[in-house]
Amino acid sequence: MTRTIAAVTGTEALTTELPVGRSTGWWGMVMFVVTEATLFACLLGSYFYLRFQYGAPWPPPGIEPPELLLPLVMTAVLVPSSLPMVWAERGIRKGQRWRLRSGLAATLLLGVTFLAMQATEYTDKLRHFTITTDAYGSLFYVITGFHGLHVAVGLTMIAWLLAASLRGGSFGAHRHDRVRNAAIYWHFVDVVWVAILFVIYLSPRL
Repeated sequence: MTRTIAAVTGTEALTTELPVGRSTGWWGMVMFVVTEATLFACLLGSYFYLRFQYGAPWPPPGIEPPELLLPLVMTAVLVPSSLPMVWAERGIRKGQRWRLRSGLAATLLLGVTFLAMQATEYTDKLRHFTITTDAYGSLFYVITGFHGLHVAVGLTMIAWLLAASLRGGSFGAHRHDRVRNAAIYWHFVDVVWVAILFVIYLSPRL
């Protein structure tokens, strides 16, 4: 009886992820994503509200419509980054650490590339308008900057997971909850960028 109690309440038992059901971490991440999605929905809704209140032309005179080439390249970099994240998560479910490491590294590289291109875009945009120029400038920098911040947070999570996996952290077929939660967040970041691409970059040309 004593051995049974010790086995149930021991460190290994308490730190082992159950293979069924949804963990507290999973529900926490889902609730967080829903909250952040609501914030982005409010920002994008504000963009359309102010746009229609202002009337044509949009963007306001003095600001050229956003270029599409760089944002489309950024999309081609960021959105496919979900694929190596999925590959990493499925790999660690099977206990394949090499898939976890390579998938996380690929996602990290693509995410950093995206932020570097966003910085390049900002360098060009700031020569023409700033966040205080007008309502359009405020919306452009707040929405894209808020998303960039989320990308940076996601990259921090991925970098931490990659470092932990390289140190031999506790990952395995039944201990992958942290990877799954990071994947949920990263997929959310990708989906939000698609919405931003349509609203900020494509809708002014429609």
